[in-house]
Amino acid sequence: MVIGPDEGRRTGRVFLIGWAGADGMLQGKGHAGSGSGLGFERLGMITVRQAEDIFRAEGVIENGTFDGRWHFSFGEYYDPRYTHFGTLRVFNDGTLSPGAVWPLHPHREIEVVTYCAAGEFRHADEHGKGGVLEEGWVQHTTVGKGMYHSEINNRRDQVMRFIQMWFVPHTPRLKPAVQQKAVEQEERANRLLPLISNDDAGSLPIASDAQVYACFLQKAETVACELDDRHGGYLYVVEGGGALAGDEALHHLDAAMVVNEPELVIRADEDAELLLVVARLE
Repeated sequence: MVIGPDEGRRTGRVFLIGWAGADGMLQGKGHAGSGSGLGFERLGMITVRQAEDIFRAEGVIENGTFDGRWHFSFGEYYDPRYTHFGTLRVFNDGTLSPGAVWPLHPHREIEVVTYCAAGEFRHADEHGKGGVLEEGWVQHTTVGKGMYHSEINNRRDQVMRFIQMWFVPHTPRLKPAVQQKAVEQEERANRLLPLISNDDAGSLPIASDAQVYACFLQKAETVACELDDRHGGYLYVVEGGGALAGDEALHHLDAAMVVNEPELVIRADEDAELLLVVARLE
């Protein structure tokens, strides 16, 4: 099933200085238009969200600008049919101009996963401590009982693109902590490499029922992921494409929601950089 351009393009010019409200929880208002309305948590299916159907935001921030694709309700974008995907609460694809800074802002009670898709991402807390991610690297932050942080384009000569995911924690008031992992393209070539998982010793752990996988899938190659009836998959074509998710065609920046399918099989028609989130469904 495909949700296509006939559903209407949702584009916003959102001039913000933070990802969320002062308490770190999402603030929303208005209605961005139609979403799936498919009851995907009940029906077995693969539902494609085409790139032009995903909400766009842009604005001015410190030292530059940002452009974003917000897959779920976030900030001033609110669509009751796209509020979360199980434990996955936020999936934002953002680009910061050279040297731009998303200023210091607070969060609480979320698990944050950041994947650097291009350039150099720098994370800093209120003490200026954090870490730098290069392309393909991943960082996990337990926000827990609360912390301040900022997202920074570490380069003044090129744009920086990062995918940021928020997950609902299984335990409240955890101590804030940050971990990161360097990942090279060959490590994720033609395999679903676990970046975030509580079941893989080489991955970063998370205080949520969720996993995040990265894959550089080369033309004509295939990978597969088993899913049980309590978990669904959220697949995103970060770069390249197309690809097939089951029998559904995906192109650059398309996403697919997969529920009640025992196995997700992905085949590349062209080289593609992919992210797959496996989240527990309600």
